[in-house]
Amino acid sequence: MNTELLDALNMIEKEKNIPRETLLEAIENSLLKACENHFGKSENIKVSIDPETCEYTVMQERTVVSEVEDKALEISLADAKMIDPSYQVGDVVNTEIQSKSFGRIATQNAKNVILQKIREEERRSIFNEFSSLERQLATGIVQRNVGRNISINLGKTDAMLTENEQVRSEHFRPNERIKVFILEVKSTPKGPRILVSRTHPELVKKLFEEEVTEVREGVVEIKSIAREPGSRTKIAVWSNDEDVDPVGACVGMNGTRVNAIVNELHGEKIDIITWSDNPAMLIENALSPAKVISVIADGDEKSAKVVVPDYQLSLAIGREGQNARLAARLTGFKIDIKSETQAREAGDFMDYDEYEDDYYEDGEYEGEYADGEYADGEYEEEAYEEGAVAETDAAEGEADADEDVPAVQDEESKA
Repeated sequence: MNTELLDALNMIEKEKNIPRETLLEAIENSLLKACENHFGKSENIKVSIDPETCEYTVMQERTVVSEVEDKALEISLADAKMIDPSYQVGDVVNTEIQSKSFGRIATQNAKNVILQKIREEERRSIFNEFSSLERQLATGIVQRNVGRNISINLGKTDAMLTENEQVRSEHFRPNERIKVFILEVKSTPKGPRILVSRTHPELVKKLFEEEVTEVREGVVEIKSIAREPGSRTKIAVWSNDEDVDPVGACVGMNGTRVNAIVNELHGEKIDIITWSDNPAMLIENALSPAKVISVIADGDEKSAKVVVPDYQLSLAIGREGQNARLAARLTGFKIDIKSETQAREAGDFMDYDEYEDDYYEDGEYEGEYADGEYADGEYEEEAYEEGAVAETDAAEGEADADEDVPAVQDEESKA
């Protein structure tokens, strides 16, 4: 038994996750390459390796001739009879080749064949492993800056956090452990190229799946996410079990669950609201923490008119329009927000009691609604068309849109 070779193969198989059959094939090819360098050809060479003991033999087939013209393919009758007196001209003689007889160059080339095969299989193994983790969460260690990009070690290989996928407010130190979202895994001649992100909305979803048992088990579903990386995220959640409060499950006891995610995102604020099949109610929840007087939603046009109390207008719009912008992305509706005074002046506002009776009639707002998918940029300036922002600022004497909005849970989360 070739114990040294067997031990080496076992170690490589374990550390680099390369099948033994592949390693034995690499050794076979390396021996054939060494024979080709030594004899000038290898088509008459046969290599056999026992996978259990790693014992191998290299046999050379040569034809018995009266006069030798090519020593690699032919053997003289006299030399053949020294091996076996029964050999005659035209017979085929198998002679064993001792690998120790190979020259330095042939040995080096054989070694290079084995190393190249190991490198290729290692790259393929890493690619297969990480391609299955695409669109998943991974934990990595910050290595170094590569220009404006950051190299992140994921264990067996490095990933690249490009400038476009970085949160501007985040600054990492070498050896700092962070969580990233694997965007893409590509196979290249130099090995797998892995791109990761800290800005993708799915990063927040995966963090909730990791932190909240009910989300991971599917009891609570995250229906929609709207995110402005480094600043604020809104998520809409729904429970498949009437006994489980979806918002409370995501917030956790004393906010422990959501706070763990906020810490991982370096202080990014997270609003958790309850999903509703009724688009008007969903929009009302999405504008939390602002109080809403009325919502008139058009499911066909994917637009909604919202009336809020005068003193809640700046809170509903948020700093630089952020709260309304995220609500629009979360729900998939274009939202036109007006204060109560503006709505009355425009003549499109009902008294609250009248509104309440009409608004909650069963089935009035049934129809299409946001299904949790949204495209970045779907909320455009027209979301505030007809003066939703510009006119409100003017009407309110430039209401304090810079008012800081606290980290939010809706009324259920506060409970």
